[in-house]
Amino acid sequence: MTLTLDSRSGMPSRLGSRIPLVSLIHTLAVAEYLNFRHAANALGVSVSTVSTRVKTLEEDLGILLFERHARGVRLTDAGHRFIEQVSAGVDQLDHAVKTAGLAASGECGRLRLGIHALIPRSFLAELIAQYRETHPGIAVEITESTARDAVIQLRSDLLDLAFVAGPAELPDFHSRRIWTEPLVAVLPERHPLAGQSTVTWPDLAGETFLVRYDSTGPQVHDHIILRLAGRLPPPSIQRFGVGPGAGFVLGHLVAVQPKPGHPQHAGPRGQAGTHLRFGSGWHPE
Repeated sequence: MTLTLDSRSGMPSRLGSRIPLVSLIHTLAVAEYLNFRHAANALGVSVSTVSTRVKTLEEDLGILLFERHARGVRLTDAGHRFIEQVSAGVDQLDHAVKTAGLAASGECGRLRLGIHALIPRSFLAELIAQYRETHPGIAVEITESTARDAVIQLRSDLLDLAFVAGPAELPDFHSRRIWTEPLVAVLPERHPLAGQSTVTWPDLAGETFLVRYDSTGPQVHDHIILRLAGRLPPPSIQRFGVGPGAGFVLGHLVAVQPKPGHPQHAGPRGQAGTHLRFGSGWHPE
């Protein structure tokens, strides 16, 4: 590997000589030990090899970097300036190589996540916290959105991974079902069904539902339509902007939402239609 350096400034230039990187390493070693023999021992090469490379470098640059004497060498004023700039450049190159290696092994970098909502103590919150703990070199950037918006951002390369409510079956991406959460019906205290220990979908036929615009709202909306399809009277669904994780009812409205903190990992689904699936999608590269 060679670097093209300007003979006056010691900085990269198209006009300078082509300098082998190994010559710079040898020169840095001599500047550190101020002795050719000690530098050669540290590098594991012969004294003549180090001496020849440093001398050739000085001739190519047209600069005397070291003043030789019986006990060793000392840097000239030009040598001091040259070594300072070359040291910074070699340190940057070393950092770039190490950083590239860490990035290639997945030990550093950035992970852009799209999620439906980050509810404290939920499975997703604990999953992300565990990932941050085991991968401290990865900066995790989180964007909250609906599943539809997350898929759009994933396709636009604005996200690396999206967690979505409902089936994550994306034909142009890798996808996988991760966990399920039970659905619960939140009822006003005076609602006729409030005293029952369990509530079934047929019980809720004809009710007016309250569903959020954001978070898992769109998926819950579709789930209600699917479970009560063909039943009379048909369900009425009202959409409201409600904070993530809020259990919210108004009047005789019924809120249906996932119950965070009780995930099931590919286990029994329980009664049909009582759980909402969550999955992930990511780029195939």
